[in-house]
Amino acid sequence: MDILEIRTYPDIFLSQPTRPIENIDDNIQNLIENMGTTMYQAPGVGLAAIQVGVDKSLLVYDVSPRDGERCLQVLINPRIISSEGSIISEDEGCLSVPDFRSDVKRAASIIVEGYDRNEKLLRIEAEGFLAVVLQHEIDHLNGILFIDRISSLKRGIYKKRILKNLKKS
Repeated sequence: MDILEIRTYPDIFLSQPTRPIENIDDNIQNLIENMGTTMYQAPGVGLAAIQVGVDKSLLVYDVSPRDGERCLQVLINPRIISSEGSIISEDEGCLSVPDFRSDVKRAASIIVEGYDRNEKLLRIEAEGFLAVVLQHEIDHLNGILFIDRISSLKRGIYKKRILKNLKKS
């Protein structure tokens, strides 16, 4: 399996909505494997295809304890069909937004529909940490980064720091 390069802010590609997958072929299966390998190596709990430079509506995630058995989950063409309540996701981070964490307002519970890697329709009722992870990754597929959901002041501080670092390199 290959480790894929994770694109990071301010890469404009990350702000584009992805295209639906119409055929789950060998290329998609290979992408899933490579994304899983990349996510575990990073390490992260979720990864969207757009983060590795692929314009496809695909995400992988694993919310099992890091010291336990790994269980890669795949969602193809996922969409949130309902959401209820609100919570603050404390200290949320992102592989595409390195060295920055923030509290983010999220729905407390969601229902997501999508397909697994074998084209089986899935309906996931999620709350708590799983709901946050799924909302975060589905946001990626819609061209939204978690920093788009925080105050403009906090976002501005992060943007200035990144631009300053880019000028240094």
